[in-house]
Amino acid sequence: MNERSDNVEDSERILISLSGILVLGVGSQWLAGGLKIPSILMLLTVGIVAGPVTGFIQPDPLFGDLILPIVSLAVAVVLFEGAMSLHVSELREIGRPLIMLLTAGVVITGVACSLAGYFVLRFDLTNSILLGSLLTVTGPTVVGPLLHHIRPVGRVGPLARWEGIVVDPIGAVLAVLAFAALKDVGVAEFHDAVRIGVFGFMWTFVAGTVIGVIGAFLLKELLRRHWITDHLQSPMVLMMVVLAFVTSNLIQHESGLVAVTMMGLMLANQKAVPVGHIVQFKEDLSVLLISSLFIVLAARLDLNQFVNFGWRGPVFVAIVILVVRPLSVMVSTIGCGLSMAERLLLSWLAPRGIVAAAVASVFALQLPDGGGFVAAVFLVIVGTVVVYGLSAAWVARKLGLSISNPQGVMFAGAHSGIRAIALALQKNGIIVQLVDTDTENIRNSRMEGLPTVLANILSERVQNLNLGGLGRLLAMTRNREVNILAMRRGAELFGRKEAYRLSISPALSDRRDPSTKVMEGRVLFGNDATYEELDRRFAAGAIVKGTRLTLEFTSEDFFRKYPTALPLFVIDDSGQLTVCTTDADIALLPEHTVIAMIDPLPDNPDADTPDTENTDADKSNET
Repeated sequence: MNERSDNVEDSERILISLSGILVLGVGSQWLAGGLKIPSILMLLTVGIVAGPVTGFIQPDPLFGDLILPIVSLAVAVVLFEGAMSLHVSELREIGRPLIMLLTAGVVITGVACSLAGYFVLRFDLTNSILLGSLLTVTGPTVVGPLLHHIRPVGRVGPLARWEGIVVDPIGAVLAVLAFAALKDVGVAEFHDAVRIGVFGFMWTFVAGTVIGVIGAFLLKELLRRHWITDHLQSPMVLMMVVLAFVTSNLIQHESGLVAVTMMGLMLANQKAVPVGHIVQFKEDLSVLLISSLFIVLAARLDLNQFVNFGWRGPVFVAIVILVVRPLSVMVSTIGCGLSMAERLLLSWLAPRGIVAAAVASVFALQLPDGGGFVAAVFLVIVGTVVVYGLSAAWVARKLGLSISNPQGVMFAGAHSGIRAIALALQKNGIIVQLVDTDTENIRNSRMEGLPTVLANILSERVQNLNLGGLGRLLAMTRNREVNILAMRRGAELFGRKEAYRLSISPALSDRRDPSTKVMEGRVLFGNDATYEELDRRFAAGAIVKGTRLTLEFTSEDFFRKYPTALPLFVIDDSGQLTVCTTDADIALLPEHTVIAMIDPLPDNPDADTPDTENTDADKSNET
């Protein structure tokens, strides 16, 4: 009877611990979002409190021998999801600096961190080399949110995102092969260990690449031939990822991470089948896995190991942040066409994340000083996340590569009317980005000097665009359903306040489901400013121009001169852009610039030409 009662109590403790991991993980993500702090920092703090501080969660007794396989599978899924956000088209601009960061940069980082581990932390040669190899990784789970928060302009965003994802399997494989080559050799056999490691690294990447390409091809064909029903597509992708990971590891030890990364990259860049719904599923799953993993890994830490480092721990972290990363970036990007500001910002974007934590935890069970090794890695994780998370946005603004309150406009659509509006904004210093699926619209936009993207506004590619300087989305296509859906994408990227759409004509609006009105976003320009009405006015010769108001030329004078003008935007004297909508009244004051649609009225012959009066009012622009 007592034995049965003990079994029941054990089952309840296990249930409480498993539930606690999930609740604490997801709750920490939610709380970090509300407090505007890096989620990984909150996860580590909560995990340490739940584990070594209170003993509420004890991962080793809870999972036993399953903990390391579970961690490995979870990391594989996270890397696959990260790789699906990469687009080969970006390599045209960042290919050369990326290759240098993944080769020369990795070598410099590995050697410098190894030396710091040997001389500062007093690790032996084997542990120092392992530590240097592992710290070559950065981390997509922390780089991605950091870039979304900073929204850097130029090439820094895509370059940091590519590096953060591709370098993770490189660093993990380097660390594992270094461990395999060095664990049983002495200094005399060091050259043999290096040779074994180099050939092992090459074979690991070949095996992983081949398995990843085969897995992506098979999955693409299964989806293209409709051999997988819709409701099973996401689970089947997960199954294929796990299968590729395990198969690759069986062929070559630790090549699985390379395989899933290559599989995600290939699947994201094929054109045969849509994968947007799969990306969404993997994103949700990755959030769940990352939340749980960090709680579990942090709960396994031994706090005494941090204390044992003394002053050496903080000094080591400072060297990694202030010396190693800047040295790696500055040397590896020489002659790559990056500006000094871009190189400096890249030097301040190398937070470590889940891969470093997971691989370090694997080593902990096999190293003589495994606890100290793990503590050193987690010190770097915490230090880099805190320093970069709290300061990277400020550094980006100081370097002129980020805008604290971005005023740029993304347009869903690139037809002639949108191009006229976008040109007027661009001439007044506002960043614009046009997204359309019509190749002729895209070609005409580029000929007019407008930044464009050939893509569906709802595709995952738009979600992964460089959003530097952009702060709002305007859905202005001829299709009202597309506008509504595009507005929702705008809400995801910029928030509901900065998602706008054109009005719908009354004839169509009367037939619509009123329950969807709350989901349709803010209405542009006016209730009568439908696509059909704007198109009619443009066809009749209307233009879009900016007019600066002054004390001598007020808003009353403007509307007296242009009685049928339709205000579209207002730019105040500080450069703040306000979109004219149906739900807000805008005050037109001196020093404001009004961007409006103006009709060529017969009694106003200069309406379709630039103003030429001698007042500041006529410092205007015409498209």
